[in-house]
Amino acid sequence: MRFFDPHIHMTSRTTDDYQAMADAGVRAVIEPAFWLGQPRTTVGSFVDYFSTLVGWERFRASQFGISHYCAIGLNSKEANDEGLTREVLELLPLYALKEGVVAVGEIGYDEITDAEERAYQAQLEFALEHDMVVMVHSPHRDKKNGVLRSMDVAAEVGIPMGKLVIDHNNEETVQSVLDRGAWAAFTLYPHTKMGSQRMVELVKQYGPERMIVDSSADWGVSDPLAVPRTAALMLEQGVDPDWVEQTCWQNALEVYAQSGQIDVAALEQKPQVDQSQLFGDSSILRGQEPRVDAAVVN
Repeated sequence: MRFFDPHIHMTSRTTDDYQAMADAGVRAVIEPAFWLGQPRTTVGSFVDYFSTLVGWERFRASQFGISHYCAIGLNSKEANDEGLTREVLELLPLYALKEGVVAVGEIGYDEITDAEERAYQAQLEFALEHDMVVMVHSPHRDKKNGVLRSMDVAAEVGIPMGKLVIDHNNEETVQSVLDRGAWAAFTLYPHTKMGSQRMVELVKQYGPERMIVDSSADWGVSDPLAVPRTAALMLEQGVDPDWVEQTCWQNALEVYAQSGQIDVAALEQKPQVDQSQLFGDSSILRGQEPRVDAAVVN
């Protein structure tokens, strides 16, 4: 079975994670820009980070047969530094319109402050101007009100609900998101947010339409194999295989392909790996023998 993890922070993960994901059937990932655990203090740190998302990390994934896409945006937590926010927002056109960028994100609310809302609205307006998909981070506290406010502000700006992905959902928010016509994504953590068993129950209850399973695996305790593990649990518990494919592959592909950045036909083919390639002067191999699939050989 093939899988798409449309929210995972691979800059925080190892090459072993990429190999394990490829072995488990993960064909594609989306890496949204996010908070790195420690506040950034200069705009140059964002320049380097965004460059990594559209450059090195895209290459690193390809070396394991995984297609890497990303979302570019100023995360909600760091939006509270308003001086830095103004500088980062000026960077947005330089990176968000590059090849492989499928959305503006992840943006939204953390503490639901006025500063966060101003940054969120500015980025929504950018997304509307450029007809982009938006990936929304919902707050960890006061989540339901944050989700409702996120959708209200997006609607006020004019973002079509079919291009709005609300992530970090739970049982309290899913109905509201589906009722509005937005996409409901769920980040599956081992012990917090949304576990795999809870996700199975939600799919049984609501069906597969506009429901998206992702891992949000990052620098904390998290699981880069959350999507294939949850798919296996769904199948074990009698969920229709078509529903599993829809929630763990097709829905993410459908919403983010609206970006025009995903070659759907190519993605559905068996990946071909050529580890003899370099990114600048860098290789992932550290002296190991490269894997070069037969179809890649000239």
